[in-house]
Amino acid sequence: MYTEIEQETLDIDWFFTDGQNIGFMASGGGKLPNSVAESKENHQILINYFRNLPEVSDVSINPELDSLLNKIFGSGADERYLEDYVSMTKKGLYSYDKTALNNFLDPYYHLVAGPKYPLKLENIPQDIVNILSKTRYQNSIENIRNINILEIN
Repeated sequence: MYTEIEQETLDIDWFFTDGQNIGFMASGGGKLPNSVAESKENHQILINYFRNLPEVSDVSINPELDSLLNKIFGSGADERYLEDYVSMTKKGLYSYDKTALNNFLDPYYHLVAGPKYPLKLENIPQDIVNILSKTRYQNSIENIRNINILEIN
């Protein structure tokens, strides 16, 4: 289990599904959904699986990203910021970052990059689906640029 102190002080990568597509999130010191926080073991299984997938997709960077990051950081997206998100998106995942970093209770995330060829839930092993399906977004993420994780259960 991830304690609230761990959640508040770490940038934890986590994953979710909308029942068809898969999302990758960087927590930025934010509160994790209970389904993620409750099992470090399951969380590590997902990290190992998704990090080891081959690259299968081209990447589309959120066209509003530079404007959003200018408001947050005072500068746009550089190669260093984008590196991990692009890497995960090339695997077919929609990649999101926490909008208000280190604000534990703020639930908002923004799209960094989306895949041109998304990895579908039906194309991954059932043991991974079983873990991933515990963290479910109720809407399709295909055209979603902002997510409130209070809508993920």
